[in-house]
Amino acid sequence: MNNKKTKKVAWAPATLSEYDGVRFLHLDSIWVQGAMRIRKPQQLELEYIQRMMVWMLWRESSQVREGHAVQLGLGAAALTRYCHKVLRMQTSAVELNPTVINACRVWFHLPEDDKRLTVFNADAARWVAEPERAQTVDVLNVDLYDHDAASPVLDDEAFYANCHRILADGGLMTVNLFGRDASFARSAGRIASVFGSDQVWSLASTKEGNTIVVAARGVQVPEREELERRAATIEAEFELPARKWLRLVRPLPLSIINQLRSEPQT
Repeated sequence: MNNKKTKKVAWAPATLSEYDGVRFLHLDSIWVQGAMRIRKPQQLELEYIQRMMVWMLWRESSQVREGHAVQLGLGAAALTRYCHKVLRMQTSAVELNPTVINACRVWFHLPEDDKRLTVFNADAARWVAEPERAQTVDVLNVDLYDHDAASPVLDDEAFYANCHRILADGGLMTVNLFGRDASFARSAGRIASVFGSDQVWSLASTKEGNTIVVAARGVQVPEREELERRAATIEAEFELPARKWLRLVRPLPLSIINQLRSEPQT
């Protein structure tokens, strides 16, 4: 018999606000953890969340809906709803805070689990480290912040190595980098050291300060004409601003990577 007492975790409570037809999720702070337009729950409301879908440019238009999509960090479930309901992909979400999962079920139209949707109440670092996850994910969205939203909660090379490991060949990861203590150069350098500098790109920052990094496992970038064709298809079919994404995307500066690699290891 195990007499050890389980330590009770005091989770930051999920709260909400509403303004001009949009419902916002908070974690007991002013910081917005996600949003949903009440009359259009499947629409991606926040610009940085839309940009988390930029991986679509790296996939053949005929294959955009295929495969397994995973979100690390549920937020207001916008990406999870979109991948599940709009793209109709096999979808998994991993969220540590149970109050966020409950809030999304009650307030943000997150469906109950079904044959295409599984929501894990789990630690993302442990989830991606599980051996059985290897090469089972085609699209990985990483948006991991606590109630202070100061910097990513998971942001070391070991974590990104496991993200790379769970991606199938040709798989794509998007990461939201945001917060007063976040460093684009530091985080992007860690991602590039795992994925390779030729497999990492970024978008220009949003006006709110969100920078989206894209990393791929063995993706061949098509010619510009093909990217433009894919962007036009995405806009026509999904009403997402893919032409704008294409204007904003850029290779990761090698100067950042080289500078980080030259720093002494601690």
